[in-house]
Amino acid sequence: MCLTKSEDNSGEALRKMSCTAEIQAAFILSSLVTFFSGLLILLISRLIWRSIKKWQKSEGKGIFLEVMSRSMDRKRSRSLTFQGVFRDRVEMLLSAQTFVGQVLVILVFVLSIGSLIIYFINSTDPVRSCSSYQDKTIPIDLTFNAFFSFYFGLRFVAADDKVKFWLEMNSIVDIFTIPPTFISYYLKSNWLGLRFLRALRLLELPQILQILRAIRTSNSVKFSKLLSIVLSTLFTAAGFIHLVENSGDPWLKGRNSQNISYFESIYLVMATTSTVGFGDVVAKTSLGRTFIMVFTLGSLVLFANYVPEMVELFGNKRKYTSSYEVVKGKKFIVVCGNITVDSVTAFLRNFLRHKAGEINTEIVFLGEVPPSLELETIFKCYMAYTTFISGSALKWEDLRRVAVDSAEACLIIANPLCSDSHAEDTSNIMRVLSIKNYYPNTRVIIQILQSHNKVFLPKIPSWNWNTGDNIICFAELKLGFIAQGCLVPGLCTFLTSLFVEQNKKICPKEPWQKHFFSGLRNKILTQRLSDDFAGMSFPDVCRLCFVKMHLMLIAIEHKSVCHGYCGLILNPPAQVKLRKNTLGFFIAESAKDVKRAFFYCAVCHSDVYTPELIGKCSCKSKNPRHRTGPSIRKFKKCLDRLTSKLSGEPVTPKCSQANSPFSVSRALLYEMERESDRLDSSGMFHWCKATPLDKMILKRTEKSKHEFRNHIVACVFGDAHSTLMGLRNFVMPLRASNYTRQELKDIVFVGSLDYLQREWRFLQNFPQIYILPGSALYSGDLHAVNIEECSMCAVLSSPSKSASSPTLVDMEPIMATLNIGSLRISCSAQTPSEPQCTRCFGDNPGKSKYRRIPILTELKNPSNMHFIEQLGGMEGDFSGMSLHLSTSFATGTVFSGSFLDSLLATAFYNYHVLELLQMLVTGGISSQLEQHLDKEKFCGLNDSYSTVSPGKMRCKLGLLSLNQTILSDIQPRRTFGQIFCGSLDNLGVLCLGLYRMIDEEERNPEHKRGVCWFVITRPENEFMLLPSDLVFCAIPFSTSCYKKDISPPSPCEIINMVPLTEETLTDINCPPPSVDQVSETAAQPPSISVCSLEPKPIPAGDPKQAVLTPSGKLSSQIHPGETTKEDGKENMEETTVEDASAYPESD
Repeated sequence: MCLTKSEDNSGEALRKMSCTAEIQAAFILSSLVTFFSGLLILLISRLIWRSIKKWQKSEGKGIFLEVMSRSMDRKRSRSLTFQGVFRDRVEMLLSAQTFVGQVLVILVFVLSIGSLIIYFINSTDPVRSCSSYQDKTIPIDLTFNAFFSFYFGLRFVAADDKVKFWLEMNSIVDIFTIPPTFISYYLKSNWLGLRFLRALRLLELPQILQILRAIRTSNSVKFSKLLSIVLSTLFTAAGFIHLVENSGDPWLKGRNSQNISYFESIYLVMATTSTVGFGDVVAKTSLGRTFIMVFTLGSLVLFANYVPEMVELFGNKRKYTSSYEVVKGKKFIVVCGNITVDSVTAFLRNFLRHKAGEINTEIVFLGEVPPSLELETIFKCYMAYTTFISGSALKWEDLRRVAVDSAEACLIIANPLCSDSHAEDTSNIMRVLSIKNYYPNTRVIIQILQSHNKVFLPKIPSWNWNTGDNIICFAELKLGFIAQGCLVPGLCTFLTSLFVEQNKKICPKEPWQKHFFSGLRNKILTQRLSDDFAGMSFPDVCRLCFVKMHLMLIAIEHKSVCHGYCGLILNPPAQVKLRKNTLGFFIAESAKDVKRAFFYCAVCHSDVYTPELIGKCSCKSKNPRHRTGPSIRKFKKCLDRLTSKLSGEPVTPKCSQANSPFSVSRALLYEMERESDRLDSSGMFHWCKATPLDKMILKRTEKSKHEFRNHIVACVFGDAHSTLMGLRNFVMPLRASNYTRQELKDIVFVGSLDYLQREWRFLQNFPQIYILPGSALYSGDLHAVNIEECSMCAVLSSPSKSASSPTLVDMEPIMATLNIGSLRISCSAQTPSEPQCTRCFGDNPGKSKYRRIPILTELKNPSNMHFIEQLGGMEGDFSGMSLHLSTSFATGTVFSGSFLDSLLATAFYNYHVLELLQMLVTGGISSQLEQHLDKEKFCGLNDSYSTVSPGKMRCKLGLLSLNQTILSDIQPRRTFGQIFCGSLDNLGVLCLGLYRMIDEEERNPEHKRGVCWFVITRPENEFMLLPSDLVFCAIPFSTSCYKKDISPPSPCEIINMVPLTEETLTDINCPPPSVDQVSETAAQPPSISVCSLEPKPIPAGDPKQAVLTPSGKLSSQIHPGETTKEDGKENMEETTVEDASAYPESD
């Protein structure tokens, strides 16, 4: 037994021999000699090769050099072919592009890890001992290193720069680990030495995982890279500490060495890296302590950055890469695209306010990057409604994770402040295509920045308007709103207020603010009408809803039997009869209020006069009722009683059919036929032949040739490289076909010619458009377009630009507004025949007065509103004020498209509201009409107005005075309810709101600003009117807004209607004063322009229109506010500017 034990001890001693200093030096010197000698040989070879090249290029080489160079060239040309082919094969192999190459790269990595594991096993032995070949790990490691030598040779052959290859990290690892293996074979012993450098091969872990397709996302690749760096650094540093601490300092011959295991070395490195330093394991050698000092500095930077990022990536991977769990019966939507703090905040605010407290729809955000800390905070605040999943809508795998096929809809958010609008639209269209390809039945609502990109979406085979697919075009709606504000003062604010949600508690400081803020509570709402209204005309139903239910019905959805086109009609004529299940559009405060129109029963509610008592009745569910003749007569009697009760006087009889607003005279029809060839293919817009740009360019020096009046000036900022904003969307509402040719106002664009040349190809078919190369920042250019005589100056925001601050995105519009607002137009400069101008102000009534130029400024950033407020001379604190609570917005002088974000939620809940908005803003075109026109073109219907001829007859939105228009004949008209019912019954005009003066002259004695007007949306029925009030109306095309007893003026004359002074406005029920009385008024409040609805008919080809004549001058026009004499009698033209919706012919 003792003999056996002694034999084992002797065998162990044979395997673990002590390594002398000479043997250790032999192992280390083998690597150093290999490295430096190889480097020296490569440098000498490169130097010799460059010298030969230099000698070949020098003149007078000599016979010997020439013969040698020729022989070398021949040999080199023969070898190049072989070397090139061989090198290409090796490069293909090492790049892992082939299966063999992938196997080779993976095998090298696996063997490197195996060699590192052998090092870990051998590190349990003392460092100063040598292992004999009786150790079974030695031959295995020798085999591995032989394969590494082969791989090193392949890499050396494939390298283009040999010196650079020699200094690579992988090459250094091989040089300091492979030669000692062959030395060990010669010495028949193996030393641990520098084999720990194999840990640096862990840096190739991400490449191996990608080849194996174990990681695919960018986050996982980044995580694997960080992990490989940390592990390789940790193992390498621990190996060096293990070597020097067990060997001791060479100059002390190992007297200060200590026995420390490899695990204890790792422990020491981790304690040092974490700056804890427990002190139980410390470095005792000078080399070890020096290394610790250097490593501490590097590790603080390395691990302080990498470890927290790894933790974040690992946490986010588990947190945001999971799949959304669909719960049966629970609705949800998917939101993707521009997922940022601002976009998510705006979307949640608008989405959740539609049904506050009743939200049962969860919102799943699909973001391409992990959310920031601020965005995570928002998701936590709305954790009951929101879920964030990291992924892309362009990948089917991510669409499957968010269960798009089970979602109610997929909403795509655009970034309106991006630098490249076209790229943003293209990426969002690709998202739609990916979603529709994955699941064609998914409902998609997308935001588009540029209107010309809309055409791609309906071409997607699975795109379906009828199932709720919809497009929200920012450029189309934004410029359409501004165009409406140019046509009718305040109309831009009126329409915007119907879609702006104001949740703040407001304390009005001024009396006018109370009326304005109360109007902001009204919104566009839809509701299916009661079947009891079937067979009735729209005016009858509208009057009943207004008087009996306190609801303002403005439009309905109607399907034409002739054409099968189902469209929206604003204020349809009496000839259009309602059908069962008709969809109505209301201006009301809540969805609960409009429910009354659905529950209304002619039997149960005929004697109910309190709107709150109109609810679901018992007979409604028992038996369905059908409209009969007696029931309709009962309705009419009820209406008469209600109107009589409202007005306090008998109702005036309605106009006969011959004089009804919808009846069109033969002269008007003849004029329409003459103008029909000047409409576009849809019949919705005025059209002309393409006009060359050079003919429409104006020159500053020739101002006398283009004396514009009552025109529209549009200030544009852009250059040759700017993104196109789509000015066509601004022009189309101004060229709607429900205006006659004589009503069209000249449009003058002031901006860079390089930019406007690019826009001109979209504008060349619209009449009366001019361009002045210049800038709105230069007053000379403004005077050249006669800006002092314009009806409105629109300052459009500059195309997308990257600004260092959000405030600077509106720098140019604000500066232009400052420049235009500083212009003072003297009223005394007019001719004696002209009356006092509008919006005049001065120091006192005795001095000459001035007026401001009407401006409508577009702001990209709503917070910049306070600059405009200050320019307008408004008083008060503007910090933190919301745009839609500002005086500038209330008066219609500022517009911002920021509220368009709310339309995404509106389109999801009720896409019909978006249809109505598009029809009102864009001049009559809606998605349903576009779909109808596309079908007609496909079927070969090419007539310009044959199928859409009623589109020209659609209503227009206008602004009418209570005293100088057809509304003056309505009696009584003390309240808004009286003027509403009277105008609807007798004229077919639908009143929508008021435009009221903020302060009278006596309340503004210092004339710090021009007298301003503010918008009142949907006043109460008993709201008292003032003599100076102007009324927003939906006016039928065939209705003239001026009185019958006044002969129509010349078609080109455009007069501002001046409200009466307090001397003539003592009683609103008195007969309106004559024009002579108005002209004799000395100081009058500012006037509002309104345009003629029925100008004097002239042939469409008459050259006496408001266009440039062959002589270069415009036809005669009258200054705004001017009176004209005809047959020795003064006549004032009272006109309105409107936009409208198209309706088909009634059945």
